[in-house]
Amino acid sequence: MSRNLLIVGAGIYSVIAREIAEDMKCFDKIGFVDEVAKTTPDGIEVAGTFDDIKALSSEYSDIIVAIGNPEIRSKMIEKIEKEYSYNIATLISPRAYVSPLAKVEKGCFVEPMAVIHSGSEILTGCIISAGAIINHMCTCSAYTHIDCGAIVTAFATVPPNRKIPSGIVFTKDSEALFF
Repeated sequence: MSRNLLIVGAGIYSVIAREIAEDMKCFDKIGFVDEVAKTTPDGIEVAGTFDDIKALSSEYSDIIVAIGNPEIRSKMIEKIEKEYSYNIATLISPRAYVSPLAKVEKGCFVEPMAVIHSGSEILTGCIISAGAIINHMCTCSAYTHIDCGAIVTAFATVPPNRKIPSGIVFTKDSEALFF
């Protein structure tokens, strides 16, 4: 069976996920499902709705949820794991740096120019945006989003379902300050 990727969501994150998947050169076909959109922002036709995910499993082997809202992203990944036979993909841009001593779990995507240093863990369903820096020995808990140019400093843990906005420096003491 060829390796085909189904992207859940057809907003801007789906365009980014598709660009990374194309750069990785490991998928033969890439398609989309969305509840509302009929095309992606750059005009690619959507294959169906979320209700079509099961039926599309005969055509697509891999899946990634490219939805910015962490609650929706987490619910979709959990539903896919329980109900379908897809491989939940991890997309890492070839133009990102991920230390061989770092761990990036399923359902994540790491955009170009992001840096993930030694000993860091990026848990299920995270988005690490362009230019983000995850310093050594950090944890990005499940379903976090480290936005463009944000920095997570050494030994920090970002709580689950949180977005660290562009330009923010998140330290191991930041949870008390920001949340």
